Amino acid sequence: MRHRLARGLMPMMDADDLKHGFFDDLETREPALREAALMAALPLQVAAAQAVPAFAGKLAGVDARAVTSRAALQRLPVTRKGELLQRQQAGRGPDAQPWDPFGGFSAIGWRAMTTVRRAATRVYQSPGPIYEPEGVGRDYWRTARALHAAGFRAGDLVHNSFSYHLTPGAWMMDNGAQAIGCTVFPGGVGNTELQLQAIAELRPDAYTGTPSFLRILVEKAAESGVALPTLKKALVSGEAFPPSLRDWLRERGIEAFQAYATADVGTIAYETAARQGLVVDEGVIVEIVRPGTGDVLPDGEVGEVVVTVLGADYPMVRFGTGDLSAVLAGRCPSGRTNLRIKGWMGRADQTAKVRGMFVHPSQVAEVLKRHGGLGRARLVVEGEMANDRMILRVETATPGANGLAEAIAGSVRDVTKLRCDVELVACGSLPNDGKVIEDARKYV
Repeated sequence: MRHRLARGLMPMMDADDLKHGFFDDLETREPALREAALMAALPLQVAAAQAVPAFAGKLAGVDARAVTSRAALQRLPVTRKGELLQRQQAGRGPDAQPWDPFGGFSAIGWRAMTTVRRAATRVYQSPGPIYEPEGVGRDYWRTARALHAAGFRAGDLVHNSFSYHLTPGAWMMDNGAQAIGCTVFPGGVGNTELQLQAIAELRPDAYTGTPSFLRILVEKAAESGVALPTLKKALVSGEAFPPSLRDWLRERGIEAFQAYATADVGTIAYETAARQGLVVDEGVIVEIVRPGTGDVLPDGEVGEVVVTVLGADYPMVRFGTGDLSAVLAGRCPSGRTNLRIKGWMGRADQTAKVRGMFVHPSQVAEVLKRHGGLGRARLVVEGEMANDRMILRVETATPGANGLAEAIAGSVRDVTKLRCDVELVACGSLPNDGKVIEDARKYV
């Protein structure tokens, strides 16, 4: 993207700006052709998952050759991060047989792991701890496409301020930048003064890292009287990137874009010059499901992001990220034709503990399934700890129906073993924010 930035002014974007070059032809292919290619690859992906111990059990009895549509994919179970952690913890215990720190989800590892078939290049530790393997391949984490959309080009020097320790964030960006042909300075986190000195002396073209640290660097440069004339573009991730910070950076000559990625599945979606949602990466299949279930929601409804990654090394099929988002209607004005999502909208794991019992979004979904014609629902827990109460607000086309509230309350008791008040409300009256359980208690 050509920069015509004046301090405090929004840049004008013409057609050439919005189509300043695509990473490859895949980004602009007809959606029907993309869908056909993804569905053709799906049976191989399911078969790859069935070849690792964890999915062999979860997908037992599934004919991989028959999983050739989204409807067939939706019948497969969702694997969430909590289950991933639980299986990993069991697999690396002192008495684990076989010993497998990846919990049977990975086809790659190292010699001591008898459950894997190929060597990994690196292994990472994310909070939990959860361990993630990295396989062999150019742009293994699929970040090059997001970097390219942010204006990164061959020959650029990239100042990478993600952490190179334990977690894969820095390596994701490093790998993708080198795939484009960029040179990378491994800045890592912290050491603000030294990093600022490197930026001033090496004159990088671009930054990768968290948006908050980029702001710290820019503010520190202003305080120190250090000019940053070459730093014009950035790809940020790892935390929320509000429009106010985007505009603040733009006023200072830096055009920053965001990428949505996780350590489990790599890059999921990325921002373009259109600034209208995030375009889904070409190597993943994204679904938006009702939190706590595997049920796919209509476009526009907020739910949990579930991802199937096309790759045999760490073959995640219907992996629940725990993040909330929604599908945006229509095509991206940048010319890219893939599905768009709104971006990160919060967390889907909304478990609450009520009177000594855990209540999960999946239990709310089970209650709704027992009664037909219901819409969104929100379980509100209010009051004070040890003196709390639950109110389940449920959308229905017949809020005045006799006996329905009592019947739903009975289902809540059956499923959760807890008493609950039920309020029937009109369809469309509850917020479309993906929240199923709201903890509104006072903690003193």
